Amino acid sequence: MGGAIVVGITEAAVTRRAVDWAAQRAAERSQPLELLAVVGGSTGAIGEGSIVEAALAEAQVRAEAEASRVAAGGLEVRTRVGRGNPVSRLLEASEEAALLVIGSDYRGPGSKASRGAHGLRIAAGGHCPVVVVPDFDLTGRSGVLVGVDGSPTAERAVAFAAAEADRLREPLVAVSVWTPLEVPRNMGVYPVEYLENLAQLTEESLAISLAGLRSQYPDLEIVPRVERGYPSQILNELAADARLAVVGSHGRGALARFLLGSISQEVLARLATATAVVR
Repeated sequence: MGGAIVVGITEAAVTRRAVDWAAQRAAERSQPLELLAVVGGSTGAIGEGSIVEAALAEAQVRAEAEASRVAAGGLEVRTRVGRGNPVSRLLEASEEAALLVIGSDYRGPGSKASRGAHGLRIAAGGHCPVVVVPDFDLTGRSGVLVGVDGSPTAERAVAFAAAEADRLREPLVAVSVWTPLEVPRNMGVYPVEYLENLAQLTEESLAISLAGLRSQYPDLEIVPRVERGYPSQILNELAADARLAVVGSHGRGALARFLLGSISQEVLARLATATAVVR
């Protein structure tokens, strides 16, 4: 995977966590790290020029300070400051990036904050995988979790997650979730054969999605899991102990490119760990 790891930086406290996460990965992969700050909100009003220039200067100072903090051991770190729409500029940067990293102000259960609309658009529209880092400590976690639903996008998510787990020498936990149809009131209970069939079909689909990984990564520990429930809830529960979670984005076409599938959006709204969105 060529290109730099690009981190969108702001004045938010979570920026430090996002930069640290990206710097560690860049060092492990011997990739360059680029810190990108974007000053937005300008309208072209008279007298606005001096305000924009001051904001750009402040952003440059912030970027250079973060670069100095993480530049060690030969890590190549560069900074870039621009103006415009932050979402558009970050998506443009993702065209040449190996990975785009952004922070979320979500601080875990009980937090009122969740991934805002801009962050969701970035995660959905990135031309490369996008990693969203929450604003809480992730040390001591292990394993790479990936949500699998049998779609082509999920196949790409599995490929990304397997490569990350192998690189990190962590187990890959591949999760498929099945959800039964809501029982009509006049039925009362589910037929046993219906539930058993759903579980079996999900197991078979998951096995197909994982086929070939053991030969590609002979030393990788693969843990398949089939769960009954609601996908985003199950994924976030299991991701609570994971080092990284990976989900697919199902957006297609010009408009859908900026929309996540409902499950991915729900996962990002209540982040349980650093989470990669793969198109």
